[in-house]
Amino acid sequence: MDSAQQDTIQVSQVWDAPVRLFHWINFVSVISLFFMGFIMLYKKELGISSLEAKIALKQVHVIIGYVFVVNLLIRLLWAFVGNRYARWSAIFPYRGLLADIRQYVHALRQGRPQPYLGHNPLGRLAVMFLLLLLITMSASGLLRAGTDIYFPPFGSWVQGYLAADQVPPSSLKPYDETGVDPQKLKQVKAFKSPIGKVHLYTAYLLLGLLILHITAVILADKREGGAIISAMFTGRKYLSGKPLDAGKPD
Repeated sequence: MDSAQQDTIQVSQVWDAPVRLFHWINFVSVISLFFMGFIMLYKKELGISSLEAKIALKQVHVIIGYVFVVNLLIRLLWAFVGNRYARWSAIFPYRGLLADIRQYVHALRQGRPQPYLGHNPLGRLAVMFLLLLLITMSASGLLRAGTDIYFPPFGSWVQGYLAADQVPPSSLKPYDETGVDPQKLKQVKAFKSPIGKVHLYTAYLLLGLLILHITAVILADKREGGAIISAMFTGRKYLSGKPLDAGKPD
């Protein structure tokens, strides 16, 4: 890059520390959850057959899930107080978003990528869907944690509901029908089965969208510049030309 080109590069601090921290904690926890989920789905093929091992796998999965949920909750709260690129106003859809997406895609096809400090219109759309999937994963995962192995926040309530007359709820054990009201057990199973399917298929959607998201980020970094990938470590973007979202109030 010659000196004239270097002079046109503008360095901007975009992603604040909490957003960057959320990104990498979320990445590690999601990968870990996928790994544990894979083991649980194929435990028979992997030679895992004991009830103790099944419960232990779920416990590890749920503990990682707590990290995932708490991290997500902090990010959702930070969207109220973070910088302009972290806030809900940078995530929620707005009037004209579809038109901006068409304009952005047209510019890409013309070889004239439009620079953005925050998320470009396609990236913004991806972030919205990612957050919806993450929230769905959190809610369904917490419900299954309560109904499967009686973990908080719903586990004690489930135990209290399932316990037969004169049976202390705390005495109920995961996957053990001793002391359980049979009729209520059927009701809980009927409730948790669709929740489990939602959790599973949301995980598949999330995995697909993450692969698409990572691919798009790599391509955008090559075509548009801006050091998009390194910005999630440093918070800084390097752009030539005036970004389309520059100069707007926080």
